[in-house]
Amino acid sequence: MHITQRDKAHIPGNFTTLKAPAIEDVPAQRLPEVVATVSAMLGEIEARGMDAVTEYARDLDGWQGTNLEISQNELAKTGESLSPELREALLASAERTRLFAVEQREHLTDFEVELIPGVFTGQKYVPVARVGAYLPAGRFPILASAFMTVGVAKAAGVPNVLACTPPTAQGGGNPAVLYAAYLAGVDRAFALGGVQALAAMAFGLLGEQPVDILVGAGNAYVTEAKRQLFGRVGIDLLAGPSEVAVIADESADAELVAADLLGQAEHGPQSPASLVTTSHELGEEVIRHISKQLRTLATRDIAGPAWRDYGTVYVAEDRETAVRIMDLLAPEHLEIQTSDDVYYHQNLQNYGSIFLGPWSTVAYSDKGSSGTNHVLPTGGGARSSAGLSVSRFLKPLTFQRVEKSATPRLANYVTTISDTEGMAAHKATATLRLDRFNR
Repeated sequence: MHITQRDKAHIPGNFTTLKAPAIEDVPAQRLPEVVATVSAMLGEIEARGMDAVTEYARDLDGWQGTNLEISQNELAKTGESLSPELREALLASAERTRLFAVEQREHLTDFEVELIPGVFTGQKYVPVARVGAYLPAGRFPILASAFMTVGVAKAAGVPNVLACTPPTAQGGGNPAVLYAAYLAGVDRAFALGGVQALAAMAFGLLGEQPVDILVGAGNAYVTEAKRQLFGRVGIDLLAGPSEVAVIADESADAELVAADLLGQAEHGPQSPASLVTTSHELGEEVIRHISKQLRTLATRDIAGPAWRDYGTVYVAEDRETAVRIMDLLAPEHLEIQTSDDVYYHQNLQNYGSIFLGPWSTVAYSDKGSSGTNHVLPTGGGARSSAGLSVSRFLKPLTFQRVEKSATPRLANYVTTISDTEGMAAHKATATLRLDRFNR
């Protein structure tokens, strides 16, 4: 996530680079060994079914249990091992994410319109039947993932949502992840991780029919499995390293800006963080604050390399140039901390989710506290698509109902077009109706 030489030709205003990335870019191509490993695993699981799934679970995840499924009663009890403060926080975040998704659903409305006299067309939203959610639990178990995937699917009206999460050494999965899935309303949950989890859901190996959509983030192998399974099932998106960008001017608090940039850089050593500012002085101050904060940050071994290798700071000559730069970066998360946030909100187009004002921060969404979804496009994907929402689990199905009186208004045009195309059978479907109408 940085400005390339090619990008510079599309930026009409002037800008300078205070900090360039040490590494030119996160490699976009998939590693050949990842592709080959995933292909072999999917082929093996499709051929051998649950025997292969359980072998991979034992070999790769260290699973030692007798039943992969975690019952609803067991899910409910996972909360007993958590502190009251964590249970309260998870419950609040689950409810806020659900409320936002419900609002989204209510604004997706069915309709019917008489397009021309006698021709009635419309659309209705129908939820998919089955969703498979992957809930990561690696270095950082992202507890709110269940709210964003399972919970939003249930708010959309999906009747059957499965979830898989990697098992722990004690058996089952991470208790906080499982409790979040329980709060989100998961129908069935399994202690199963990685490629084998996605394959089991996609191939219908868990006592259910194959899921219709796979959602949720994961490591490179999980992402590649989603890519290879796409077409057989739907997917949410192919997420890369988490990204953050900030537009700030001289009115911004440099310490807050620095903290917010590091807040996403700690996701992983390849997570880009970018500042676009109209103030050279602020840009320099933010760089100083990042160096200072890294000295005492517990996750500096992750956030430090991410900032060193992929962090950028650009100084734009005016706000129009800042907007153009940011639309080219198209970040996953975008914070605005300026004296005119409204201008930027009205003019920016390419981002996964936007956070307006100094009292907003990406972490509020990451943890589910503000209600919006944190499954968002990365790697420039925000130029063409949005993040996961309740609409992804709904199919906008169109319909049409034509009355006899409208036949000439349709059939004559279809006859002409079909003649030109040479499609005689299409023409016949129209002329037969026209003949009956004229009788």
